[in-house]
Amino acid sequence: MSTPILLLNAGSSSIKYQVIDADDERVLATGLIERIGQELSRIKHTVGDETFTEEESYPNHTVALAAMVTMFEEHGPALDQVKAVGHRTVHGGDKLTHSTVIDDHVIETLEELSPLAPLHNPPGIAGIRGARRALPNVPHVAVFDTAFFSSLPPEAYTYAVPTGIAEQYSVRRYGFHGTSHNYVSHTVAETLGVDYESLKQIVCHLGNGASISAIDHGVAVDTSMGLTPLQGLVMGTRSGDVDPGLIFYLHREAGFSVDAIDNLLNKKSGMIGLAGASDFRDISAKIEAGDERAKIALDVYIHRLLHYIGAYMAILGGVDTITFTAGVGENDPVIRARVCERLAGLGVKLDPERNAERSSQPRVISTDDSPVTVLVVPTNEELQMAREVSAVIAG
Repeated sequence: MSTPILLLNAGSSSIKYQVIDADDERVLATGLIERIGQELSRIKHTVGDETFTEEESYPNHTVALAAMVTMFEEHGPALDQVKAVGHRTVHGGDKLTHSTVIDDHVIETLEELSPLAPLHNPPGIAGIRGARRALPNVPHVAVFDTAFFSSLPPEAYTYAVPTGIAEQYSVRRYGFHGTSHNYVSHTVAETLGVDYESLKQIVCHLGNGASISAIDHGVAVDTSMGLTPLQGLVMGTRSGDVDPGLIFYLHREAGFSVDAIDNLLNKKSGMIGLAGASDFRDISAKIEAGDERAKIALDVYIHRLLHYIGAYMAILGGVDTITFTAGVGENDPVIRARVCERLAGLGVKLDPERNAERSSQPRVISTDDSPVTVLVVPTNEELQMAREVSAVIAG
């Protein structure tokens, strides 16, 4: 049996794609289309050990996806074998809470939800429309970043604003990176050889975008991102938590427009605002060179992460596992060590040699006698998407 699934992740000027066989979970092809809408676009298509590239103008997502289809026709694998197309969709709101087959009504709903994710949903919709034109004879399935957190209890998702306003404008905590948190938390249980529903877990997804979740016996009960992906941890270019009064203060005292403040907090804050760099390799180099600004930035980053871990340990009533994932979480042993050192009094014993090990496999990095098990689990959102799409088309 073979069930190839084409997985698309459409951004404003790029499309990442993979083909995964949902039966044996092999990656059959990967690709990236860059600079869509610019004078010169580029597509890179990899099958096995071979990579094929092409540069020309792709003015929109429809043209870009047609170029992708051509790459498959010329270099394989055959798209006529694909059983479904899965689309990473950032925001499903409270109307789309499970992976679902895409029809015109779903697209209309995504358009209605676009004000909640103005940077993410519109390009995602453009990708969906283009892909449906390019591959009209297979089901297309939306996999939502917010879906995993649809289980949050009211005390976790409710903001303390007037109920009528919250209901009218769908104001609540939604959470993001759900596909990653779902995959990683299940992989933790598989790695430890225990039942998923037996664990109290904290998952730290630390990349350029960062979020943390509390999962109680298989159910997500809290997460750091909120109405938008801006809330929560300090990120590469996003501020994370700030006093909401900061927005009014900057508007009144500095004359910033709402759009300027939005751009400031989403694109010019976080580590790039504090340290002048968003890549932690650059930040580490700055600290080694004696840059006090970079040192303080990292201290702020660690402090915010500890703040959430401590809160989630209290909400869960204790924790069995703490897991690090995504680009920073998987690859920066210094951050993992600094966090775990501060958690020593709460039952975390880190094994320095295990923590320093470089591996692409899920692994335990705490000592064998640590009351809390600490792990590193490389995330695989595409594989999780393939699993969900396969489940949807199987009914």
